Amino acid sequence: MSSPRADALATPSSRHSDFQRRDGALWVEDVPLERIADAVGTPVWVYSSRHCETRYRALADALAPLDATICYAVKANANLGILRLFANLGAGFDIVSAGELERVITAGGSPERCVFSGVGKSTSEIDLALKLGIGCFNVESAAELERISARASLLGRSAPISLRVNPDVDAGTHPYISTGLRSNKFGVPIEDAAALYRRARALPGIEIRGVDCHIGSQILSPAPLLEALASLLKLIDALAAEGIVLRHLDLGGGMGVPYRPDDPEFDVAGYGRALRAALAGRDLRLTLEPGRYLVANSGVLLTRIEYLKPAERPDRPQFAVVDAAMNDLIRPALYQAWHEITCVVEPETG
Repeated sequence: MSSPRADALATPSSRHSDFQRRDGALWVEDVPLERIADAVGTPVWVYSSRHCETRYRALADALAPLDATICYAVKANANLGILRLFANLGAGFDIVSAGELERVITAGGSPERCVFSGVGKSTSEIDLALKLGIGCFNVESAAELERISARASLLGRSAPISLRVNPDVDAGTHPYISTGLRSNKFGVPIEDAAALYRRARALPGIEIRGVDCHIGSQILSPAPLLEALASLLKLIDALAAEGIVLRHLDLGGGMGVPYRPDDPEFDVAGYGRALRAALAGRDLRLTLEPGRYLVANSGVLLTRIEYLKPAERPDRPQFAVVDAAMNDLIRPALYQAWHEITCVVEPETG
């Protein structure tokens, strides 16, 4: 980034073949990024559909032959083109608001293949989901369960539900994105889950489908996810002994991606083998809610340098002022995330 004309970007790991250098210039798939910047201006996000599809198919292959549904977590990236891509691949969707549900429908997705997560579902959102035929509510609290029951009864509908159980598993990730500990606001403590399932069985308008959990994000090893699975299977067996039979097991998302060159890849094939072994002989429909794993390294932020502010002294920083801002790439400010920065076109030397 040696001149005001140079373009910079936050880019995924060079291990991903959809972003390559050709004759000193960076390309996405078969298109030079410089051409995109010149055509539409900066700042602009550019995504590789091929990368998203490759990741989706790798996960689907790892889960075969399980009865599994991949519900893309819309919060990871709600771009309509990306939602349409996953809908065409046969994905379901994990949503956390009525707005996300409407975007899924606009992109060609089906409400019946959506799971509705989130701790703060409003009455109007619950009503909309019931009327459209939502696939399942992931219930986060006793108060939410009561509200869903009341709205379903009023509307003459049956609400399919899973309880989001908090298994108190440390995902080993950044504390800002850890969601599976007792101290987190999400879900029902696992020791309280059986009592709430009994309450759900007695409530009108409630159809118990299964159990759900999500222990955190940017998890780079299957180990904590499998620890959570073991806890959920014990709960499923204990409930079955009481006559509460669960057919749906939602393990959430959380699978991480490499941002730095030395970060490990999540072992999706090994995760699939472990899931198949753990669920062998069980009549359980599996749902996963990946977001980051499918799309995080599919995009680059193109931004142009407007000004250079050289350091006045060697002990002071120098700055490149670009036309993108924190609202375009919030993760570094939000929880100290790291993104590689490089030139779209390598500067001339000599």
